Amino acid sequence: MPTYNAPVEDMLFLYEKLRDNKNYNEIDKYKEVTTDLVKNILDEAAKINQNLILPLAKAGDENPTVLENGVVRTPPGYKEAYKKFIEDGWTSLSCDPKYGGQGMPKTVSAFFDEMLSSASLAFKLYSELTLGAYNCIHHHATDEIKNKYLPKMVEGKWSGTMCLTEPVCGTDLGLLKTKAVEQSDGTYKITGQKIFITSGDHDLTENIIHLVIARASDSPNGTKGISLFLVPKFIVKEDGSIDTRNGISTGSIETKMGIKGSATCVLNFDEAKGYMIGPKNKGLSQMFTMMNLERIVVGIQGLGISEIAYQNSLIYAKERKQGKSTKNQSPNGNADLIIEHADIRKTLLNMKSIIEGERALCFWLSQQTEVSLNHSDHKIKQDATDMVSLMTPVVKSLFSDLGMEITSDAMQIYGGYGYTKDQGIEQLYRDNRITPIYEGTNSVQAIDLVFRKLVNQNGDIIDKYISMIRGDLNKNNKDLSSFVAKLEIYIDKLSKFSTWMKDKIKTSKDDANAASNDYLRVLGYVAIGYSWLKVLEVSYKDYSNNKDFYEDKIQTANFYFNRVLPRVESHYLSATTGSKYIMDFKFN
Repeated sequence: MPTYNAPVEDMLFLYEKLRDNKNYNEIDKYKEVTTDLVKNILDEAAKINQNLILPLAKAGDENPTVLENGVVRTPPGYKEAYKKFIEDGWTSLSCDPKYGGQGMPKTVSAFFDEMLSSASLAFKLYSELTLGAYNCIHHHATDEIKNKYLPKMVEGKWSGTMCLTEPVCGTDLGLLKTKAVEQSDGTYKITGQKIFITSGDHDLTENIIHLVIARASDSPNGTKGISLFLVPKFIVKEDGSIDTRNGISTGSIETKMGIKGSATCVLNFDEAKGYMIGPKNKGLSQMFTMMNLERIVVGIQGLGISEIAYQNSLIYAKERKQGKSTKNQSPNGNADLIIEHADIRKTLLNMKSIIEGERALCFWLSQQTEVSLNHSDHKIKQDATDMVSLMTPVVKSLFSDLGMEITSDAMQIYGGYGYTKDQGIEQLYRDNRITPIYEGTNSVQAIDLVFRKLVNQNGDIIDKYISMIRGDLNKNNKDLSSFVAKLEIYIDKLSKFSTWMKDKIKTSKDDANAASNDYLRVLGYVAIGYSWLKVLEVSYKDYSNNKDFYEDKIQTANFYFNRVLPRVESHYLSATTGSKYIMDFKFN
């Protein structure tokens, strides 16, 4: 089984030294969230993830969820761990104190999300979707609904889901068939089938609150006729207690490649009682409140799994002997540790430079997210919202794709042992494989970025982003000069690519479509490079205070700028060849 040590030192470094967003620091309710408080939270988070949650990963993989006589049973140890998990208040960490939450910002909760993803993604999903449903209800429901459902969800005694996908529709939700028929009391009867519902049914909580998109009987076809409904597994009485079972049943549990401890369900709604959330026919925009936050969390999942894969690869490379390095001095011809070989060191540094850069970018994004939600100035909130909107598909897609690269490289470092189940490395690869797929596949994310996020009703967002990072380059700092010079080259490439892309959106949508994934990666690698530059500023400035830590940062950044950032060039050159030779190809 893999080992795991939560990277608390790196997380605290980011929280203490890179919490430099002026607008974020103006949010009054977070001014009392001190570094000492955050350290205490992260230390406790590390303990529960390392000691209690980590063993569940193997248990859930070897003993998946099962459906027995209509009841979904979670793997051994899940119930006991979940009970401790909610007793310690981890489901309430970032929730509104009005409903029993602790009110921590996403600059803190994102670190916990990463730890939990490293320890056991399958276990994490039972609480993750609850928080997504909580956010949607919190933003769009009436006070009556909020007061009735949110306290138990925040406490963790009730869980939540997101029910979108149907047999006839995945990404194209306009094709959905689930119907909602209004009743005389203002409630609705929901009938239809939903598939691939994460944590759709289980035995961990007293109730499950499903958020379901459906079409009211008098609504138009397509996405303009979608409404959002709250449909509980058990009807809730006026006093908040649980009543009879609603018209929801579990048809089956999917047999999956990974995250086997997570119940991915087919749910049948048979005239189930539901309550409309928000205005009729506006359900898709309301559901996106949940989906957009989930997409960032999915990126963090890729980061978390990458971190544990790297940690175990490093340990193994320091223990395994194989071959002779160029430094071999053994008179008996003994083999060296594989960490002495240049190729292994390159692979490990590739992992490390990407992971730490991603974590820094995620911290930047968490500050922007809080500004977009909580700042008092509307213009500042909107600018931050645009930055979050721009970077959400990048974090979701790039982090999950690079998670596949890193877990694959981890298996390669382990060699044949990595391919066996004994070490647990192949499970990391399998568990992460869902992250580039769900919450909208990565190609869908790339298309969304290119066609909807670069330019919107608020202007040229990508130009604003490029101007922002250009304006933030510290060109007078001699320590940073070589890094700044390299980043400027690729910022220019991103700018040229953006101009090309905006032209092709108007003149050749196939060209733009075929280049979307490459464009997303170019933007992502530049964004990580910008985040590394912020880390480097602090590293050189505070070098004498913690030489070992900051020297490690400088050398890791050096690898990123020399070995990872140049990937931008190949993506740009490949993408800008166009699409005619692709679209004209005749498949037999």
